[in-house]
Amino acid sequence: MAAQDEEPPSIDHPLLESDFLERRLYQLKLAGTAANGHTLVCLPTGLGKTTVSLLVTARRLDEVGGTSLMLAPTKPLVQQHADFYREALQIPDEEIVVFTGDVSPDDRAELWEEATIVMATPQVIENDLVGSRISLADVTHLTFDECHRATGDYAYNYIAERYHADATDPLVTGMSASPGGDEEAILEVCENLGLQEVEVMTEEDADVDEFTHDTEVEWERIDLPEEVLEIRDALNEVITDRLEKLKELGVAKSSQPDQSQKDLNRMRAELQQLINNDQSEGFKGMSVHAEVMKLRQAVTLVETQSVEALRRYFDRQRNQARSSGASKASQRMVSDPRVREAMRKAESFDELHPKYRKTRMLLAETLGLEGGERVIVFTESRDTAEALTAFLSDSFDAKRFVGQGDREGSDGMTQKQQQEVLDEFRAAEFEVLVSTSVAEEGLDVPEVDLVLFYEPVPTAIRSIQRKGRTGRQSEGRVVVLMAEDTRDEAYFWISRRREKEMESELRELKGMADDLAEELDESQQSLADFGEDSSTDGANASTDTDAGGQKDSEVKVDENTTNPDAVSDSSSGSGGGSPQPGLREFDADSDDDETADGDSDSEPDNVETHEPSAEGDAIEIVADQREMDANIARDLSRREEIEIRLETLDVGDYVLSDRVVVERKSVADFVDSLVGGDRSVFEQVGAMARHYARPIVVVEGDGLYEQRDIHPNAIRGALSSLAVDFGASVLRTEGETETMELFAVIAGREQELSDREVSVHGEKQSKTLAEQQEYVVSSIAEIGPVTARSLLEEFGTVEAVMIATEDELQAADGVGQVTAERMREVIGSDYTGPG
Repeated sequence: MAAQDEEPPSIDHPLLESDFLERRLYQLKLAGTAANGHTLVCLPTGLGKTTVSLLVTARRLDEVGGTSLMLAPTKPLVQQHADFYREALQIPDEEIVVFTGDVSPDDRAELWEEATIVMATPQVIENDLVGSRISLADVTHLTFDECHRATGDYAYNYIAERYHADATDPLVTGMSASPGGDEEAILEVCENLGLQEVEVMTEEDADVDEFTHDTEVEWERIDLPEEVLEIRDALNEVITDRLEKLKELGVAKSSQPDQSQKDLNRMRAELQQLINNDQSEGFKGMSVHAEVMKLRQAVTLVETQSVEALRRYFDRQRNQARSSGASKASQRMVSDPRVREAMRKAESFDELHPKYRKTRMLLAETLGLEGGERVIVFTESRDTAEALTAFLSDSFDAKRFVGQGDREGSDGMTQKQQQEVLDEFRAAEFEVLVSTSVAEEGLDVPEVDLVLFYEPVPTAIRSIQRKGRTGRQSEGRVVVLMAEDTRDEAYFWISRRREKEMESELRELKGMADDLAEELDESQQSLADFGEDSSTDGANASTDTDAGGQKDSEVKVDENTTNPDAVSDSSSGSGGGSPQPGLREFDADSDDDETADGDSDSEPDNVETHEPSAEGDAIEIVADQREMDANIARDLSRREEIEIRLETLDVGDYVLSDRVVVERKSVADFVDSLVGGDRSVFEQVGAMARHYARPIVVVEGDGLYEQRDIHPNAIRGALSSLAVDFGASVLRTEGETETMELFAVIAGREQELSDREVSVHGEKQSKTLAEQQEYVVSSIAEIGPVTARSLLEEFGTVEAVMIATEDELQAADGVGQVTAERMREVIGSDYTGPG
């Protein structure tokens, strides 16, 4: 009987603080599998995915050594993980470091060398890898938190590729509560990260069930008042009118205002096709389409958020329409009489929005009548988060929690402010947290009594993340507000369908781990895509062992087991008394160090590393850090013969030698820089020419003469001026791939054939005497290099040009009276100084 009063058993390990982590069987099972192979861990929010990663990290550092790297998508989440690891591990705090954009690149490079564990945002690590500031060679465990983000061009994918290629002894753990809505999405994540095993546990599993409680979702239907519906109907009337115009162009099939996003995307694609075919109707239609999107946003706000949120939106639209360079769509929208009437009605609406009223009532029930302590209110809109926080603060102690980005009329929160708010909420210093999506993923927000969705979330991943904030230690409550006959209802049905699909997919996933592993093996060819050997013959299988001494081929879910949660461990034998995977490694009573017998300090065979070839020094290319939005620097960094350095360049985008600098522009950017923007292309290239002898402008993409309403001759004139007046080479490429190849060839010719080095600031000392004389004369009254050569041919020396009279100057080809007068004014006038 006395045992019931005892503290739950804790996990013992040489690197873990004693009595810190509660011993949970399901976490040990997951950690045991993840320590033996590249594994995707799927576990409901709030049940300790981070603990699983920590256990694997502790085992790897103890048995293999090296460095551990953990990536998380947001700064607050990175900081939270660092705090947890510092508490849980017997590792000096200074050896567990945080890498975010707030830490300078030079400091990161220095910290990396001394760190045992690095917690970082992926963009920072991607930049440091591309810029050759860090190496992953000694990283023995890499964790991708919220790994469902590993799609498209997200930084996780590049980092995983480099890790599998560069690391001497790699091990990857991916963690997510919601890896994707179907098998294809899960396979994509696994393939992008190089994961070969999938471990799934749901709240239905016996080991997990005792740590979870029911969180039934309640749907509260809200009736909107007549005045709000009138505002909506007025806006929908304008949308219908604009869709009629798109129907006339043949791109809209219906003028009903409740068009699906899929149909709107299709319309935009068809309009873009018209523009590509140089049809003016495409430009007009695109402007109308932009107005439809703005109006739909206004309707969404008034239907699902509040009239206050709509008022703020209208204010921003009015300000945009008045600004210089305002789009015709903005100007047309705010000037439409029906929109202006809707604005007036929104301004005069002074009733309490029914969602506000219902929110206040639910909070009063939870925090007052039921004696609750904490509530989270989630909303899609930052405007609503701010207005709702102000409203609730009259009755409750409430604070907002939003992202870091600023925009007109809405201030973001710094990382420090975010951390302070979360710390105060955990300490129960206030009772209501009103948050946008920034708190959805993984943040250790404490157990709350109520999670209130101000509107339904149409994405299964986000809905699951949010509901995970309650019901951890006791029964919680989840309530979703849904406005009748609005987009809320559509989102409700989408959300319900997607969540059911995901739940079903996770259940199926548990029963098909072997099939999934086979698909991964087949599609990845044993991670050949990441540079590893694809051979799986018997000789290799018998010698290539992981950190636990197990062959890779043996780390599988036992296909013959009747329990989908049981994982085979071939080293345990078949006896019923063998320990579960993971338990032995974290049991203080076990002195068995058999698992380390298969370790090897030598580098595995057939693993490509990312070092330059020994035949010569690597070609160096310096890229501006702001160019990381493009894939060029990232793709160049994959090449063994090229080393990328990232810096903030004063001029140009890429430096290829001490005399070659490149400004890269898409065709749209090039045309935009001719007609406006902070710096014209002429200013940019002029600055390049002052610092480098060989400036190059790369214009990337098709349709140069089809951008905006600019006459082709104006573009030809600009290209001519860049070449003739500024001495810049203007090169055209089809896209990023061709641009990348061009940079590699130019840098190779400069550095290998011409034996030149890279200089970020440029060197012009290599100019010939004639070039220097032309440079001096061409700067007089900005006459340019062609006229300078003509003058020097006529007069012979720079000095003779300087003392020539107006009449004498006109004797040179290309120098008329106006040019001669301007030159004499510059040469002969008294210097008056900056004043």
